[in-house]
Amino acid sequence: MTLPLIKLDNINITIGGVPLLRDACLQVKSGERICLIGRNGSGKSTLLKIAVGVLETYSGEVFRHPSATIGYLEQNPDFSNFSTVDDYLNISSIHHNSDLHRITFLLDFFVLTGKEILTNLSVGQMRRVCLIKILSVHQDILILDEPTNHLDIYTIQWLEEELIRIGSALIFISHDRRFLEKVSTKTIWLHNSNLYSLDENFSYFEEWRNKIIEEKKIRTHNLKKKIESEKNWLRYGVTARRKRNVRRVKELNEMQQQLRNNKSSERKLQSDFQNTTTSGKLAIEVNDIIKTYGSYPVINNFSLRIYFGDRIGFVGQNGIGKTTLLQLITGQIPPDSGSVRLGLNVKIAIIDQKREILDQDTTVFSYLTGGLKDTLMINEQPRHVMGYLQDFLFQPDQAHTPIRNLSGGERMRLILARMMAQPYNVLIMDEPTNDLDMETMDFLQEIINQFTGTVLIASHDRDFLDQTVKSIITPAHPENLNGHWIKYAGGYSDMLIQKQKKTQLCQESLSKKLNKIPSTTQESKPSQKQTKLAYHQKFLLEKLPEDIEHIKQKILIYEKKLSNSSLFSEQQSKFNHFVAELELLYKDLEDKQEQWLELQILHEELTSSKDDSSHFK
Repeated sequence: MTLPLIKLDNINITIGGVPLLRDACLQVKSGERICLIGRNGSGKSTLLKIAVGVLETYSGEVFRHPSATIGYLEQNPDFSNFSTVDDYLNISSIHHNSDLHRITFLLDFFVLTGKEILTNLSVGQMRRVCLIKILSVHQDILILDEPTNHLDIYTIQWLEEELIRIGSALIFISHDRRFLEKVSTKTIWLHNSNLYSLDENFSYFEEWRNKIIEEKKIRTHNLKKKIESEKNWLRYGVTARRKRNVRRVKELNEMQQQLRNNKSSERKLQSDFQNTTTSGKLAIEVNDIIKTYGSYPVINNFSLRIYFGDRIGFVGQNGIGKTTLLQLITGQIPPDSGSVRLGLNVKIAIIDQKREILDQDTTVFSYLTGGLKDTLMINEQPRHVMGYLQDFLFQPDQAHTPIRNLSGGERMRLILARMMAQPYNVLIMDEPTNDLDMETMDFLQEIINQFTGTVLIASHDRDFLDQTVKSIITPAHPENLNGHWIKYAGGYSDMLIQKQKKTQLCQESLSKKLNKIPSTTQESKPSQKQTKLAYHQKFLLEKLPEDIEHIKQKILIYEKKLSNSSLFSEQQSKFNHFVAELELLYKDLEDKQEQWLELQILHEELTSSKDDSSHFK
């Protein structure tokens, strides 16, 4: 029997007297890709730290295969002892050419040189550096805590394919449903300090979880009945023997504690949105706006009419201009030319990417009320702040907690709590799902779907976009080379289908054009019919696919380099050079694809003609 790579048996962790993990058992076998699901703060990261060996446990057993290599990606790595990217990657200690080549490739792919100062990098760039470190050397098992945080859609899709390709065993935490569905082969749910295991990928999770919850509700109902029975016994069975009394009172206390635990785990976010004030039919009108940085057009002659009730998603690579476009549309920054007009009675609520609307020193209570009162008016009805906070899963003792001590998910819930208490009719959300667990994401989806006003969302979460928006706006070119943006009907998946159809139509149009081109081999001697490919044609037919693939790889590298938002402002000449090179590569790719297609069609025609000729002999 093959030994597991990692095995945890009966792990117990208690923090402040509250059990975080209770008799937790987990094993990871070679080739398995396990996703770990649970609320924020439920103990998922703690479990990973125990598996890696970063955190010791004083209860239970931990086995790690002595010959297995382990790679660990923390949720918040410590960069304090490193100056540059090269320092963090420890490139000077690498002696194997294959490892060095791999790091060089990944640096190029993520548009980094290695010389960058770590403190100057964005959060997304820092995450890419962490991925380079963990993916540069093959590991038997990778333990990944939120690997998709702050990555754009295209990088997430690349990471999905890469994790499957390399073949390492995985145990990972993520709240990106599409990522979970694509990568996982097994699902583990950490719920109320207990681990539940499903030998299927994440696609089956929700149905399985709901079944467990229903079974638990039945047990809770039976437990309530038993507690009532025991209470009656205590009231009327006072003449029973004393020892039996003591034992049954103890059992009753244990059952009541179990019931409290069950109720706590079943608490759900409550949504009761303030009645939305109606804006005019036309909420926002954008006419021919232009925004450039230097000579680079981020937004070029963009026009849009946003009507009351519209739900629009903004998609694109990090640094491509999504936030800039949102800020232009909402009047936070002025365009270089063009105009933006807000409709009648428009009241905008903005959730920015960095959650800068939160004062870190303000308490939860003061943020909601200004510290002046203990009630809020929700739908014209007074609500006590403490009760209202519990609708958003805050404990009463968190009311006077400074915002700086809240988790990312708690901060979002607090923003939503205040937002829902105000009569806004336009919601602007820039990366709202960052740092959220699935429950809070589901709650956010519910809020957006209940909201009767207008919603604009920039997000990298594909499932979230599919569930919340009715149209997508994205750059016409993946690298936004000309500043043109296109609107697609439907969610993210609908946009992909429309793009695929457009590509297919272009290919069919190109094929028709090539079919009309007369063969050059027939021009000189019409009387001599070509029966097979000439040597140079056969050589090109075999070599062109390799050339095309090589050009595509070069295009990918240049596109990644140009996605660096600081490249233009810091190295304008280099930026212009990359743009020029990329344009040449696109032209070369188109020429070679047409040349290959023409030769392939000729080859098929000659082969078909030869087969027909032999058939009639």
